[in-house]
Amino acid sequence: MTEPLKGHLAMLAFSALVAGSFSLGTMAAPHIDPGALTVVRFLVAGLIVGAVALATTGLPRSAARAPWRYFVLGGLLASYFVLMFEGLKTAPAISASAVFTLTPMMAAGFGWLVLRQVTTPRMALALAIGAGGAIWVIFRADWAAVLRMEIGRGEVTYFWGCVAHALYAPMVRRLNRGEPAVVFTFGMMVAGFLLLCLWSGRAVLETDWGALPGIVWITLAYVAIAASAATFVLLQYATLRLPSAKVMAYTYLTPSWVILWEIALGHGAPPALVVVGVMMTAAALVLLLKDETPARA
Repeated sequence: MTEPLKGHLAMLAFSALVAGSFSLGTMAAPHIDPGALTVVRFLVAGLIVGAVALATTGLPRSAARAPWRYFVLGGLLASYFVLMFEGLKTAPAISASAVFTLTPMMAAGFGWLVLRQVTTPRMALALAIGAGGAIWVIFRADWAAVLRMEIGRGEVTYFWGCVAHALYAPMVRRLNRGEPAVVFTFGMMVAGFLLLCLWSGRAVLETDWGALPGIVWITLAYVAIAASAATFVLLQYATLRLPSAKVMAYTYLTPSWVILWEIALGHGAPPALVVVGVMMTAAALVLLLKDETPARA
């Protein structure tokens, strides 16, 4: 198995795990401050990733070089998650996932600015097909819903989080100095946790943790373990093997996964025509799998 293919498989798992954050997040967001939730999320996920690092690669002293790198990356990811849960207070899960699909195009732009990665014609076609398929899935094959689209406050808030997320992918590749993905992830999470404590420490102290409903604890456990510890490592792993635009292109699968999550949670099934959108996103990924060597400036 080639290194790029491993990166693609990592992002496939990433997209499935991330999707759960939208469905669970919309249920938990009204009950807890986004900053407080993200502090605990980084703490729990950091402990898990740190334990994995110690058990596998260890924490070499060389990884502590230029610690500012971890604060840059930790700040970007912390911003993304705080803004995501702030947006999910009012934005529905599928609507939020629609905003998330803007990330690949932004990542392609940041990839050029940071790494001078050029999007090839094949990759551009894949991004376009994936975008079309994602929109078809997001609006459940309903053209009237597309035409009625209105941008709410939650969607705008989450958009700025997606900007931070799009910049994160190329910055990982730019700032990594050979550290293993799990070690680099741990450094980023420690830095992000410290920044979050400065930003939301008061919210953590003011939260009545004992009075929180069960859905908050379920969501917290999921986002800390599956949608943080696991996805952070998967994203780091993939960004060291794939161009930024390809990494973020997997966000086009997220709305399809969100639909499945919504069905599993009893929120209803989409129309049969939605399958067309799923097939379009699959076609986009096939194009990406065939185009493994991007042109560079």
